[in-house]
Amino acid sequence: MFAVVKTGGKQYRVALDDVITVEKLNGEAGAEVTLGDVLMVGDDQGVKVGSPLVAGVSVAAEIVEQTRGDKVLIFKKRRRHHYRKHGGHRQDLTVLRITGIGDTKSTKPKVEKKAKAAPADGAAEKKAPAKKAAPKKAAAEKKPAAKKPAAKKPAK
Repeated sequence: MFAVVKTGGKQYRVALDDVITVEKLNGEAGAEVTLGDVLMVGDDQGVKVGSPLVAGVSVAAEIVEQTRGDKVLIFKKRRRHHYRKHGGHRQDLTVLRITGIGDTKSTKPKVEKKAKAAPADGAAEKKAPAKKAAPKKAAAEKKPAAKKPAAKKPAK
């Protein structure tokens, strides 16, 4: 099952367990968000297209993280007028994981991350020593080619 949702002035095609990056939505990481502007829903039986929205369908999502996009540089210049302006912009973004479309919920079990426990005897785990790369052999020590003097111009 998939849906086309509208958020932040853009449209996104989403399915269960998709991870998408949208413009900033309010909420902390782990919070549930409902996207109500569903433009189209499709599954094995067919496709429902809204005019403009599909009635009674919403998309549930979980906020994975709040982040920022890449820096976009703005540079304005007018030649021969000594006019230069330099600026930048970083968009605030929200990363979402789609957990449900309509009344369908994700069937994947959530796995909790566990912290690594220290060994019982208190000894620190030994790591294998890192192998160092073999030094590169210089193919044949070549000297740079001698520079040739510039050609002289004939006298007039």
